[in-house]
Order: sequence, then structure tokens, then C-alpha cells
Amino acid sequence: MSADNALLTLLMEKLRNNLLVLPTLPEIAVRVRQAAEDPDINLHAMAEVIARDPALSARMLKVANSAFLGRSIKVNTLNQAVTRIGLFQVKNIATAMALEQLFVSQHPQVLEQMSELWRDTIEITCIAMACLKFYQQNHKHVPLNLDTLTLAALVYQIGALPILTEAEKYPAVFAEPTYLRHAIRDLSASIGVVILQSWGFADIFIKVTQDWAGLQTADAVCYTDFVRLAAIARQQFPRRSNEPQLLEYYLAQGLIPKVNFMQDPQIAQNYQDAKTMFM
Repeated sequence: MSADNALLTLLMEKLRNNLLVLPTLPEIAVRVRQAAEDPDINLHAMAEVIARDPALSARMLKVANSAFLGRSIKVNTLNQAVTRIGLFQVKNIATAMALEQLFVSQHPQVLEQMSELWRDTIEITCIAMACLKFYQQNHKHVPLNLDTLTLAALVYQIGALPILTEAEKYPAVFAEPTYLRHAIRDLSASIGVVILQSWGFADIFIKVTQDWAGLQTADAVCYTDFVRLAAIARQQFPRRSNEPQLLEYYLAQGLIPKVNFMQDPQIAQNYQDAKTMFM
């Protein structure tokens, strides 16, 4: 059996038998999400929860001062940052910012792969955010939120993490990166669904992970559309031959202003602004 097939077979077997070691949501993200469920939580109390993690606190200040939020006055305290981001939105944003903690490994080759995966995920997220912001600017009453999309895009390939962790046991896999790409392409969605369910994430996030690589479109514009657009822009959509038809559909729906949408000045600026949240 080839190394490629051996890895796929092993992963599918472990997934079927609930033996795959899944990443756990960072503790600070769990605390923030639990606090957000408290009907009596206020901005000050939420800031206190976030303050327990200095790295996340710094991230939230960066988000609050990012060009994407479009504010010229700089905030200097966590209370101000949470106020600017919003109590409802901070749950998803804080979870999103904490996810980087998962993309680590003691194995140098795995760490390199995880770092690349995180960089690619940020790119996908920023493009998706840029396109949703463009759509919101032209469709004022869209029931889609940027904070939800940010988190949905950052976890769209979360299923790749256990694949990379398992692959470190098989050095032959790293001699041929194509093996890993095949495993991630074929299994990350199924594994990702299991991970998000174990984390207690809402169906809206699970649906993006399940559907972004497919061709099905919903009756109404949804988060999956923007993640799919970003994957197309990054040449990571697995069904390359179907890209023209999808782009024409999204053009007709007003999600993008033209087929080569990343060259549109408004989307390009939105993309650069979104990157300031992560840089």
C-alpha cells in the first residue's frame, strides 16, 4: 500500500472508531464563550475574562485598533477594546484570535506545515471578510455578521490539524507533500465537523466546513459563499473547472463586482484593512 493510501486508510479508520486525537479549544476561548452565555455579563466583566490571557488581550487591542473597524481614535485599554468590538461580537472574535495557539508542534516539519496552514487560513479569512464587507456596503440589510464570518473562515479547515499530527508518525508522507494535500482535501471536512461538534459550535460554522468545497448554493447568501470565494481567489478551491460558473453566479448575485474581484479597489482595500487584524 502506498504511503498516500496508508495515511488515508489510517485516518478514516481512526475517525470511524473515534480514536483520532482532536484538538481542544484553547482554555481562554472556552472561558470567553462561557462568559458570553451569561445573560448578566457586561463589558467590564468580559474584559476581565479576556485579561487573564495577555496574548489574547494584545490581540483584542490590535483588532479594536485595526483599519478594518474604521476608527481613527486609538483605544489603549481592554475595556475600550471590548466596548468598540461589541459584547455580542467579542465572543467570536476572541475565539478566532485564540485559535492560533492550536497551530503548534514539537516536530519541525509538522510545525512548518501548520504555520503554512495558519498563514493560508488567515489569507482566506481576510479575503472572505473583504468580500462580505463589500456586499454589506451595497446591501444594507444583510443578516450576516463579520465576526461570525471571521470565526467561520478561521475554522473552515480545522480538520487538517489532526491529519498533520498523525502524519508526523509517517516520515514518508513528508517526502511527498501531495500525500498530505490529498488527505486534507479528502478528510478535513469530515474531521472538522467532528471537532466543531466537540467544541459545541453552532450549526452555522459546521455548515461552512461541510459545504465550502462543494458546488451547492443556498437560496439566500450565506457565509459559505464568502469562504468559497476566498478559496477560489487563493486557488485552493478543489473543483477548479467549476470556478467560472461559480464566479458568474456570485457576480449575478452581487457578491462581487467583477470576475477578477480581487482587482476591485474597494475589495482590495477591504482586504488590506482586514489584514491589520492579524499582522
